Formats: sequence, structure tokens, C-alpha cells
Amino acid sequence: MAKVVVMDHPLIQHKIGYIRRKDTGTKDFRDTISEIAMLICYEATRDLPLDEVEIETPICKTKVKELKGKKLAVIPILRAGLGMVDGMLTLIPTAKVGHIGLYRDPETHEPVEYYCKLPADCSEREVFVVDPMLATGGSSVAAIQMLKDKGCRKIHFMCIIAAPEGVKKMTEAHPDVDLYIGSLDEHLNEHAYIVPGLGDAGDRIFGTK
Repeated sequence: MAKVVVMDHPLIQHKIGYIRRKDTGTKDFRDTISEIAMLICYEATRDLPLDEVEIETPICKTKVKELKGKKLAVIPILRAGLGMVDGMLTLIPTAKVGHIGLYRDPETHEPVEYYCKLPADCSEREVFVVDPMLATGGSSVAAIQMLKDKGCRKIHFMCIIAAPEGVKKMTEAHPDVDLYIGSLDEHLNEHAYIVPGLGDAGDRIFGTK
């Protein structure tokens, strides 16, 4: 069953409070999104497997831990997910980056793929799918299914703000994918925006509001 981890770290909560403010400008919003992504990434990578290797310090030989395999991938859901990539690469700079683009069909309201470019060996990697907002869950469920269809098996999902409706949809559709959430909000409004939320994350990251 999927593990759902809602962050309780004071720094994460403080920074989320800052980006919720409607008067937070584009640059500060973008920078803070990146910082939050880095902090959530720190928690989401807690269970990565380790190997023990022998090295030599300036004093003597000793055994240390290092990441097993070192094969990680960060897959943002376009376009808002791009805002989380740099923060994650600060912690895991050797990770490969793929991109999944989806839009919502105005009539069926179902997600439609318009772009997908993944690392060639993505199926062998530990994959972190990132999107600042988990609202209805439609795009995230579709993106993860696309990855599974391409052979990916070790998949995690990270978001900054989530609605209960989206969490429910994700855990039902993908019970094998762990969720790492900055803040679990109250509900979706009639326009499928998260309440209290922070508005449209893509518009606020890229200054297109």
C-alpha cells in the first residue's frame, strides 16, 4: 500500500506559508518553490538503498556508505513541475531529468499527453515524479501510468500542496507509489483549485498570471 507522508518540518511549513501569500512576487515564489522541493527531496530519499564500500581517509582505511546503484531520475510534469527540478538537483546532481507534458481536454476533462522525453534507461532508475500541486490527481495518475507503461517500477511522487481528492485518486490508482506532500489542504473548489492553496503554481512560477 502507498505510503503517504505529509511533511511536518518547521522550515517546510514556514516556506509554504510564504508562497501562499498572494503578494509574494514571481522571483521569491520561484526561489522558495525550489527550496521547498529540496527539503521534501531530503525526506523522500530517506529510504534509498545503500552499499558499504572501503575508502581511504587521510588517516586510515575505513568503510563508508554510498548510494546503491546511484541511478535516480527526476520527472517533472510540465510546466509547473519544472519549478521543483533545480532544488532536487542540488541534492542529487547526478540524477537524470525527463519531462512529461499533459493538458486537460476541455470536453472530457481527461489528461492528454503532448510531450514525453525520458532518460533511455529510465526503467532501471528510481524515479521521482514532481508537480507542485496535486489537485484532482488526473495528470499525476496519467503521468505515472505512462512511466509504468515504459517499464518504470520504482516510482515516488512529490508535491508541495495536495487536496484530499487527489491523494485518494492517486493511492487508489497507484497503491505502489509513495506520496511525499508538503501540505495536505482542505478540499477542491468548484473550479478544481485547491483550498486554501496558492492559486495557479505554473502562472506564479513563470510570471504569466
